Amino acid sequence: MSDGPETLYRSELTSLECLGRGKVRDIYAIDADRLLIVTTDRLSAFDVVLPDPIPGKGAVLNALSRFWFQRMTRLVDHQMLTDPLEEVLPDSAEREQVAQRAMIVRRLEPLPVEAIVRGYLIGSGWRDYQSTGAVCGIELPEGLRQAEALPEAIFTPSTKAAIGEHDENVSYQAIVDRIGRREAQAVRRVSLEIYERAAAYARERGIILADTKFEFGLSPDGSLVWIDEAITPDSSRFWPADAHQPGQAPPSFDKQFVRDYLETLDWDKTDPAPRLPDEIIEQTAAKYREAEQRLLGVSSGQAT
Repeated sequence: MSDGPETLYRSELTSLECLGRGKVRDIYAIDADRLLIVTTDRLSAFDVVLPDPIPGKGAVLNALSRFWFQRMTRLVDHQMLTDPLEEVLPDSAEREQVAQRAMIVRRLEPLPVEAIVRGYLIGSGWRDYQSTGAVCGIELPEGLRQAEALPEAIFTPSTKAAIGEHDENVSYQAIVDRIGRREAQAVRRVSLEIYERAAAYARERGIILADTKFEFGLSPDGSLVWIDEAITPDSSRFWPADAHQPGQAPPSFDKQFVRDYLETLDWDKTDPAPRLPDEIIEQTAAKYREAEQRLLGVSSGQAT
């Protein structure tokens, strides 16, 4: 599928220096203190970037991140700035290219950890529990079923892998050893608080926030700053509350739909990834839009 008016696989901004391209986001330098983050329509699964974009996905992710950063600002500082896009991209053609996908953020050093909070037993957590009775070293009660709500949300961090490599679930102590006790305690506390509030908000709108991933950086004074993305269908599992039934994997409003399709293929989960059929692309795009509609009450084309 080629890029079109609603699709952006790779941004090409010549007025700013491109510092790198992640699995989904292209990062540009504005100055010594600011970056421009462009959320593209690329999709990664099993830590591999797929060759086909999901139309409109980047705009959905950007709108949801903006919403959650603003909503949780009393809990934790965040990366997002309110500087006008016209200031950093005076060329109208470049602005149009990244419209609804761009965010101006503070330039911070990220912590080398993915802060994952799980409220339900699914995915790699479910597999760990089946084999050990624990998730990331946290012992859980016996007899829990797939997709069952945990007695309380748990903090289960992982390492931050490079593109093409796989994240690895680790214990809390491993994170303490990596970033220090003070920072680890702050990351765990803030992650759990954000999750609890976001999960309650989502539940009121018919969505179960099963789990989610956070990333953080440090400001020059050493305080914690929420960075990267914020509770999107890329970084979270969203389930329709009315279809949730413990004991089976529920349908989702996130990229689990693509993962499930890829699991049916003879693919070793390394690069290069297989192409996606048009119907999988279209259904995935619809799921992202529905998640946004339920959570924000508007689609990205209407969000202000």
